[in-house]
Amino acid sequence: MGSTEDLDYPQTILQYSSGFLVSKVMFTASELGVFDLLLESGEPLSSDAIAARLGTSTTGMERLLDACVGLKLLAVELTQEGALYRNTEISNIYLTKSSPKSQYHIMMYYSNTVYLCWHYLADAVREGRNQYERVFGVSSEDPFGAMYRSEEEMLKFMAGQNSVWSICGRDVLSAFDLSPFRQICDLGGDFFNNSIPEAELYILSKILHDWDDDKCRQLLAKVYKACKPGGGVLLVESLLNEDKSGPLETQLYSMNMLVQTEGKERTAAEYSKLLEAAGFGEVQVKRTGKLYDAVLGRK
Repeated sequence: MGSTEDLDYPQTILQYSSGFLVSKVMFTASELGVFDLLLESGEPLSSDAIAARLGTSTTGMERLLDACVGLKLLAVELTQEGALYRNTEISNIYLTKSSPKSQYHIMMYYSNTVYLCWHYLADAVREGRNQYERVFGVSSEDPFGAMYRSEEEMLKFMAGQNSVWSICGRDVLSAFDLSPFRQICDLGGDFFNNSIPEAELYILSKILHDWDDDKCRQLLAKVYKACKPGGGVLLVESLLNEDKSGPLETQLYSMNMLVQTEGKERTAAEYSKLLEAAGFGEVQVKRTGKLYDAVLGRK
């Protein structure tokens, strides 16, 4: 941003302004079942056929399909019978429910929960707290009470987390040699109030970014106390650069932590400081180049 071209015509600014429109097009096509239908059909379909089978208007569906073509989520072929649409390879892999790498569930969580919270981003910045009370009528002091406000919402949230893990988990778990650890605990549940079982390695996947520094120190102290000598803790988090200049995705995640939780994204040094304050040492950091990175501390 800031190039001569942008100063003459604000292409970057215009792209940023329409960014949420792009997201909603992809979310809507997923929610309506466009990508699933085209995969199951085994052949390209017309907009009229897709609209009829999905129970939508023909005019609305045609515009949605054309927008997906523009986003390279669909491809179109013009024939004598008219335009025929098919999935692109990336849509078959990541946007169909049946794919093992499907991102459908996390997108539905973003569309139906995160999107609503971001409507109140300005309020979150003014107040410095999450916006669940405005959005869902749930106390802002109980962010997980909002995420788990019904069994259906809890299942949606967990399915969304599994979606992301399907494309990031292998890189995180292979970041370090974890073979010496025989007893591993993937920490979840009400870990502030419940006891933590004894183990050699604790995996805290996307947990600390939900909480402020004081609660992180409290939790890590409990983990350290329960951890066997020679054991450790593996943090799975999206790491900011040390000067917090990026990555952009992590900066946006940190904004999302503001509107949805009590926490924030942190740098490797900040996580290392939290681990050391709890007693862990020999802290190692591995950036995966994908959504989530790995930080390992030893007792």
